[in-house]
Amino acid sequence: METISNQKIKWIKSLHLKKNREKENLYIVEGEKIVNELIQNFPELIRLIVCKGSFAEKSLELKAIRKEFVFQANTEEMERISTLNTASTVLAVVEKFQTKAIDASKSLLLLDGIQDPGNLGTIIRTADWFGIDQILCSPTTVELYNSKTLQATMGSFMRVNVQYEDLKPFLIENQEKVYAALMDGIPYQQISKENVEIIILGNEGNGISQALIPLLKNQITIKGKGKAESLNVGVACGILLSYFFSN
Repeated sequence: METISNQKIKWIKSLHLKKNREKENLYIVEGEKIVNELIQNFPELIRLIVCKGSFAEKSLELKAIRKEFVFQANTEEMERISTLNTASTVLAVVEKFQTKAIDASKSLLLLDGIQDPGNLGTIIRTADWFGIDQILCSPTTVELYNSKTLQATMGSFMRVNVQYEDLKPFLIENQEKVYAALMDGIPYQQISKENVEIIILGNEGNGISQALIPLLKNQITIKGKGKAESLNVGVACGILLSYFFSN
């Protein structure tokens, strides 16, 4: 196995920046579980793997990747290329998934202005758990390929189609089908589960954009008893999906 070069280290580090990920249509994934899952399911998208010897010795999946794509690194080199506070034993550079059209006739989450990558990752993972395999995000929502987002999904980003576009045209066309999580809506338990296929969640601090509110005919809320100002958006997502989409 060839040792990673300084040139490749610099190139991988350049992908820490969103503008470079977008330019090259690539992203970074770290961690044994996620990288092994990528190798198993999408080996054709992997452009490079860097790992410590311990991972190479025990990973059967790694044998499925052409040896010229795999490089060895020591602990210091892994720390240089890692986006995490503690570097993993393996890192992969991967080509982004091809864009898929959103199907409004199927279960769907809309996300407006989610800013925290951990929240987005949690929402993607939760959607995957409840069988929702498509999410449409506003352009102001944090990037899917942010390393913190990917880590928080725990691999669910491979199974959930996440797309970005202006939500207004979609809402105009699908007003009757969309249920919006707002502070002043109807308690969600009063809504028939059979009616709900599309839910929209808003920004952590400001909720759904004011420009979209007039387009939201079906407004629901999660009532609380305590003094907290609001629920974390990832928690709210879990409550609503558990009610509307669990068997």
